[in-house]
Amino acid sequence: MMHCYISSSLSFHPNLQHRPTTKVNAKKKLTKNLRNPRRTKLPPDFGVNLFLRKPITQPLSPLQEQEQQEPEEEEDTNVWEPNEIEAISSLFQQRIPQKPNKPIRIRPLPLPQPHKLRPLPLPTPKHNIKNKKPVLSLSKDPTFLITLARDIKNLPSPEADVSLVLNKWSTFLRKGSLSTTIRELGHMGLPERALQTYRWAEKHSHLFPDNTILASTIQVLAEHHELKLLKFDNSLASKNVIEAMIKGCIEGGWLNLARKLLLIAKSNNRVLDSSIYVKMILEIGKNPDKYHLVVALLDELKDREDLKLSQQDCTSVMKICVKLGRFELVECLFDWYKESNREPSVVMYTTMIHSRYSEEKYREAMSMVWEMEESNCLLDLPAYRVVIRLFVALDDLGRAMRYYSKLKEAGFTPTYDIFRDMVSVCIASGRLTKCREICKEVEDAGLRLDADTLCRLLQLENHTMSL
Repeated sequence: MMHCYISSSLSFHPNLQHRPTTKVNAKKKLTKNLRNPRRTKLPPDFGVNLFLRKPITQPLSPLQEQEQQEPEEEEDTNVWEPNEIEAISSLFQQRIPQKPNKPIRIRPLPLPQPHKLRPLPLPTPKHNIKNKKPVLSLSKDPTFLITLARDIKNLPSPEADVSLVLNKWSTFLRKGSLSTTIRELGHMGLPERALQTYRWAEKHSHLFPDNTILASTIQVLAEHHELKLLKFDNSLASKNVIEAMIKGCIEGGWLNLARKLLLIAKSNNRVLDSSIYVKMILEIGKNPDKYHLVVALLDELKDREDLKLSQQDCTSVMKICVKLGRFELVECLFDWYKESNREPSVVMYTTMIHSRYSEEKYREAMSMVWEMEESNCLLDLPAYRVVIRLFVALDDLGRAMRYYSKLKEAGFTPTYDIFRDMVSVCIASGRLTKCREICKEVEDAGLRLDADTLCRLLQLENHTMSL
């Protein structure tokens, strides 16, 4: 029977030999939810606001769902454009600013650690640095050095030694410090105290030898005619010492002794500073009887190749040369000053105009006036006086009146010689009305013209009335 069953089954189902048995199929059969899983929901399209959709209250038929989905898709595609999506996404790439009213949270400081609560130690003293700073400041401080001179002056009695003051500050002094104190004692009229200060410095090795102190002492003693109190070898004296001695003699009025010292220095081939010659020229030039000595000094100064003069010294020498009639030296000094890449002042221009006016080179003097105007120099009262005098000499009434008006616009009051020159040029031009106006200004200033000018003015009036 068994055989028949198997054979019958095989004969009725020919393909069952390739299939597994039903028992095996029952074991490997999957559940319903695994055989037919639900389709996962797709994420919503980017840019679609799900909160704006209307909630669905009733179930819709398949046709209604299909009709509703089609316009929604169309609306979704039309609501957001790519440019708008990029603009919105760019907002979230940066940090969102906080509200202005929202207080800023300040992070609290960390708690102090125990090992850092100990007080800071005191700095270690540096004796070398502390000692050097006051020494350098006091040894070169003019206020301190002048105070020393005042303390020496205020000593209780003339017999008291200067060491009572200087010993307290000896450690703070250096070479050259006491030269200011000695010069200040000379200004106070105390040459003996200056000599005592120099003698005290000789006893201290860190202050002496010093030519600066010696030069200051010699200058003070020579100025007060007490040079005999100090004995030293002139032949071994340095350049600074000789110059200080000559300066002291000039300031003290010993011009003959200063002149002898200059001759000695020249014979010994000592080249002194040019400022010494300038001081000698200015002092000797005050006496007209000694102009021959000034000429000799000017010749020596002219031969100097390394001429070093300040603007004030150069102008002063030019004025002396104008008085002596050495106009060629005035021109040389002016050219040298311009070649040294320096700008002449209004005083130097005025001196040059006066020099050419005195030499009766009026056209050359006018060129100097134009050069002064191009340099934008502010004219002072002496400059106006010289320029107006130059145009009066040229009988140029127009330019003279123009500078006369500028003088009053600048706030200057015309002097007597300016009034006289303006009346003279108006008389020469036959301008009677202008003469009367200027005469009225002369009366208002409380001045009176000289007899010669009044006589010429009267002649002009008579001539005008006769016409």
